[in-house]
Amino acid sequence: MKGARILVVDDDPAIQRVIRRALEATSYEVRTVAAGSPVANEVSSFHPEVILLDLVLPDVDGVRVCTTIRPLTDAWIIVLSAVGDDARKVEALDSGADDYVTKPFSIDELLARIRVSLRRQSRNLEEPALNAGAVSLRLDTHEVFVAGRPVQLTPTEFALLRLLMEQQNRVLTQRLILQRVWGPEYADDHHILRTFIHQLRRKLREASPEAANLIVTDPGVGYRISAPIP
Repeated sequence: MKGARILVVDDDPAIQRVIRRALEATSYEVRTVAAGSPVANEVSSFHPEVILLDLVLPDVDGVRVCTTIRPLTDAWIIVLSAVGDDARKVEALDSGADDYVTKPFSIDELLARIRVSLRRQSRNLEEPALNAGAVSLRLDTHEVFVAGRPVQLTPTEFALLRLLMEQQNRVLTQRLILQRVWGPEYADDHHILRTFIHQLRRKLREASPEAANLIVTDPGVGYRISAPIP
């Protein structure tokens, strides 16, 4: 989406320059800030569609920034985190971030994540069906088809698949999924989630071997449906 507004929050001047150059070459409108405290004002004045947020900032913790701005904007928040910082990624995602890119990252990967976020924001999630690859989920009849073949899911399996497909290409933490599908009392029951993910993949695989691969595990973080957005 040419002309989309992107706010870059990172205190490293070299990273700011590289990201700005790449984004402006792709015809995005870019603003940069080097600290967390100005972010809320920038969100209110600039109205970004994507925010690239470094988790390590000189004045305010990046997770706290995410918590502060999430109620203020529908922008897609992509956090920039260090290698092996899984606990921080999970904390940021639970605080309202939509995705993460691990440093060091390639510009091509970052641009791809931005394109996915902009496409997703333009989709209408009130459609009667959700589609990802060979999987089609009918919201009105609670039917699931894989490569045109009906697949029988339990109500909980359907709710799990629906959540993942509604947030297509967005990583969802285990805690968020458990709270949304099973309820707050199950927030730490990772075993039940792994069991249901296994069951769901098995049923999808029986209809189409490729379909099970749509459910991707982000180790130490959670799960996502990974599929091209039309």
